[in-house]
Amino acid sequence: MNSRYNGYSFPVRDTVLREKVHFHNRYGIELVGDLYMPKGAVSKLAAIAVAGPFGAVKEQCAGLYAEELASRGFAALAFDPSFIGESGGQVRNVASPDINTEDFSAAVDVLSTLDFVDPEKVGILGICGWGGMALNAAAMDTRIKATVTSTMYDMSRVTARGYFDAADSADARHESKKALNTQRTRDYKNGSYTRAGGVVDPLPEDAPFFVKDYYDYYKTERGYTERSLNSNDGWNITSSLSFLNMPILRYSNEIRSAVLMIHGEKAHSCYFSRDAFADMVKDNTYACNKELLIIPGAVHTDLYDRKDIIPFDKIQEFFQAYLK
Repeated sequence: MNSRYNGYSFPVRDTVLREKVHFHNRYGIELVGDLYMPKGAVSKLAAIAVAGPFGAVKEQCAGLYAEELASRGFAALAFDPSFIGESGGQVRNVASPDINTEDFSAAVDVLSTLDFVDPEKVGILGICGWGGMALNAAAMDTRIKATVTSTMYDMSRVTARGYFDAADSADARHESKKALNTQRTRDYKNGSYTRAGGVVDPLPEDAPFFVKDYYDYYKTERGYTERSLNSNDGWNITSSLSFLNMPILRYSNEIRSAVLMIHGEKAHSCYFSRDAFADMVKDNTYACNKELLIIPGAVHTDLYDRKDIIPFDKIQEFFQAYLK
């Protein structure tokens, strides 16, 4: 199966330029992104770094969002986080709450130094699991003036507590750690890392809706790409270890810059955004520039690529208001 547009899951319109960008993060890992630019731009632009979903690559949703933002006058950098896609980092197919948060700041580094970008007008946009990373980056990096999350997942919460917090106990976490550390020993002995598997294929008839939702995107022509972990063999099993011990949204209620969180009303994951937003604005002197937007009837992957559902007008309005 091949993605439809020369390895991408979306087309690029004639009014937008796309070029490859190489940069590095604070750990020395080389990252690769696609920079989308409006053709004919003559002034310093506001810029946005885009990443996600968790297990996807820049040729999927992140690029679609970046291309749309460029068509609306922004410079937008869709990038592959460390260890996946075209970006560097060994071993492959591993995630880190620390390093992947840093990846957003590394994207801000490169955007802030481009001649055609105003370094005082830089924002970020995180989709799904990288929505949580984006909030973590916004809590750390004061250069980020505005943050949008779309269909946000808190990967540390779901790893440590299970879906809908159904496995939220010390005993459950202990059993998970035992299994992961057993796998770690096995991987070291074998000299390779066992993959967790991407989205299940073939799809069982009794699969829950959210699994069918993922299948419909990652395993069909709609969103499949060769580099995507979710479309193929998934993350290394032991990637989950670091997320068990490192909650990424601990200081989200200290974010002073503007935040817009967007989620589908019918998404299985909507509770992540509802709860994270409530925590973010609680006892936060800067709550007035925070907003939660729930899209009626939308499911999780609708906000991956459904341009008739993704509120791009609202996203544009938000970034124009706060990147000025």
